[in-house]
Amino acid sequence: MDPGRVRNQEVRMRVVVDFDTCQSNALCMAACPEVFEVREDGFLYVLDEATPEALRARVEEAARVCPLGAITIEG
Repeated sequence: MDPGRVRNQEVRMRVVVDFDTCQSNALCMAACPEVFEVREDGFLYVLDEATPEALRARVEEAARVCPLGAITIEG
C-alpha cells in the first residue's frame, strides 16, 4: 500500500519538525492548531504527523512563519 494513502484513500502529507532547531515559540500552533501544539511543559508536539491534505495550506503557513525553518512537509 502506498504510504501516502490511508483510510478511505485520503492522501496525507507527512509533517516533520527538527526538534533540535525548534524553539517552541508557538507560531506554528497559531497557524494550524489541528497539527501543532505547545504544551505546558514548553515543548512542541505534532498531533498528527500524517496530516490530511485538506490542511496543507495551513501547514505550509506554519512552516513559513517558523523563524528557524524547523518545519518541513514531505509528500
